[in-house]
Amino acid sequence: MAARGHNSLTNKARTRARRIYRIARLLDAQFGIPGTRIRFGLDSILGLIPGAGDTVTAIFAGYIILEAYRLGVSRSTIVKMLGNVAIDWIIGSVPILGDIFDVGFKANLRNIALIERDLGLVMADL
Repeated sequence: MAARGHNSLTNKARTRARRIYRIARLLDAQFGIPGTRIRFGLDSILGLIPGAGDTVTAIFAGYIILEAYRLGVSRSTIVKMLGNVAIDWIIGSVPILGDIFDVGFKANLRNIALIERDLGLVMADL
């Protein structure tokens, strides 16, 4: 699919894009550790809950993928996005190691970057 740019998005699509950008930021980079450049989000916090935490955040990540599909993201990009979520869920489920991994990997923001490249837009500018 050819890159479209944000000028060609409908109002509904622009609203979807803004929503999933905000969700990804909440999950991966909403909070910072003072005095450092380290950012983390609810994915890292909920990941501390054994078993359920990573599954709950994977559901939110699935919603981002669903909306990306609705925006017209290519099949190959959807597959890459699914891979990011699978890696995040599998490794994130490992006690302690997974929690550290969640702070650094940021699957949802990676997926936003994939959407932006695929559609030729910058969601933070919408």
